[in-house]
Amino acid sequence: MDTAVAIDVRLARALREARHVAVLTGAGISAESGVPTFRDALTGLWATFDPRELATPAGFRRNPKLVWDWYAARREQLREVAPNPGHDALARLEARVPRFLLATQNVDGLHARAGSRRLVELHGNIARVRCSRERGRIVATWDEPADEPPRCPSCGAFLRPDVVWFEEDLPVDALVAAEDAARACDLMLVVGTSGEVYPAAALPQYAADAGACVVEVNPAPTPLSRIADHALRAPAGVALPALVRAAWGEDVMPA
Repeated sequence: MDTAVAIDVRLARALREARHVAVLTGAGISAESGVPTFRDALTGLWATFDPRELATPAGFRRNPKLVWDWYAARREQLREVAPNPGHDALARLEARVPRFLLATQNVDGLHARAGSRRLVELHGNIARVRCSRERGRIVATWDEPADEPPRCPSCGAFLRPDVVWFEEDLPVDALVAAEDAARACDLMLVVGTSGEVYPAAALPQYAADAGACVVEVNPAPTPLSRIADHALRAPAGVALPALVRAAWGEDVMPA
């Protein structure tokens, strides 16, 4: 991988002087760790399945065992991947900024594994399991029956992954925290997201409307590019470490 990316001195200064940084990440940063997107994971035995049979409340009601097995297979896939330098750079950035919030659309838990703590997971976390009836009830351990998903020890309903499916709302607390950070930040990093999945895709616009510096980190332009003050056209694993280094004195491109 090419490790050279030039950072504008004005951007480095803006990050170094920022008192409140917000970050939005999407599938692109996880793809660099080898995490397949939802549709890319539909291979092998799963290649013939409609995603809506595997990721909607209706699909779960029709065939809960099928959906449970699909997510169990994805959890196993994630055991083989690790955070990349982009995840690591965001964790280091968090330690340098007085106010910081990272909002991610990813469900793989890699940001937390990299050390990010001021974090909201807008679409949940595939490693967590919850009751399908009581949304807030997370279950840490369970028995694994052969012919059906495990059941909630409290109410007996089936357990399900703690992720947001099609046709479901995002967790209110996570979304409100992300929106508040976007509207209050000095600088927002938009990393590896297509800018097409709402309501998360609205966060950069909130930041721009409030006067924040918006920085897009993506190898290719997206619908969000039009509002970006700076665009780093490189993978997150290249651009973010370079940006963090430049903000504190290295690898800076003159204005």
